[in-house]
Amino acid sequence: MRSVPPIVRDLPVLAVAVVWGSSFLVVKQLATPQTVLPVLVLRFGLVLPLLGLFAFRALRGLTAREWLGGAALGAVLGAIFLLETYGAVHTSATNAGLIVSLTMVLTPLAESAVRRTAPSWSFLGAAGLSVLGVALLTGGGFRAPGMGDLLVLAAALVRTVHVLTMSRTRAIAGTDSLALTWVQLATSGLVFVIASVFTGPSALAVAAGFGPVQWVYLLHLSLLCTLFAFFVQMWAVRATSPSRVSLLLGTEPLWAAVFGTTLGGDRLSPLALLGGLLVLVGTEGGRRAGLGGGRRAAADEGEAAAVRERTEAEHSAGAERELDHAR
Repeated sequence: MRSVPPIVRDLPVLAVAVVWGSSFLVVKQLATPQTVLPVLVLRFGLVLPLLGLFAFRALRGLTAREWLGGAALGAVLGAIFLLETYGAVHTSATNAGLIVSLTMVLTPLAESAVRRTAPSWSFLGAAGLSVLGVALLTGGGFRAPGMGDLLVLAAALVRTVHVLTMSRTRAIAGTDSLALTWVQLATSGLVFVIASVFTGPSALAVAAGFGPVQWVYLLHLSLLCTLFAFFVQMWAVRATSPSRVSLLLGTEPLWAAVFGTTLGGDRLSPLALLGGLLVLVGTEGGRRAGLGGGRRAAADEGEAAAVRERTEAEHSAGAERELDHAR
């Protein structure tokens, strides 16, 4: 790996940030408030069999405790996807991508609270900028944020809980990451299947109504934002440093804003534009302040980036956005 130029190692990771940034606009184009659950069922239904081909051997070696630990985390991951997807449907792609990036400052703050250690003043200043930026972005400081903005903010909070829980759950300590990701995604998918039975159209009915464009969007979410993102992260943390991976993935909100304003038709008022810039500066400043705090801080940031829901796994979802987002 040392013979590979750094730029070559960086490009796949940057590509993950780009596809994650595009996911908010793709969700808006693909899903409606009535079809969020069926779309999630279809997205996970495409990913799980493919990921299972690679994870099958590792899954056979999991203990009952590891299955239960992964399932518990999967329930939390499912909540992230629901909040993030419903939120993206009800707000702009730009807002969704910028607000969810608050995970970058929320996670270290929560980590400091759990460890009972004070964050640096530089980090607190960066976090303050991010919060002010979200206030300006979502309401210009003069009106309450919309429902979609609040749902995405809730997703960022739950994503923080997911990252902290994942790093501290003894039942999964040392568990194969590929197998753990599959268990989490399978649990989330099962929750979506059960919930979709009681609300809205079925996944099959929604799939039958998809045209070629909708299938391209769905494949983009499943194969690129989830499957591709997960495997690139697994490769990247071995080929380069966790801090470098974290910094590259941290460009996701920038790409979300680029796609939202150029392709999604998002129009930002001067105050909202200022808010978006403050979010970008604050989250990047917070990330760099955390990474500058020593090796442990860099390791934590790399851990958070590798976990991120939208896996996305997520997050997502694959190891989306966290696993992913999901994302």
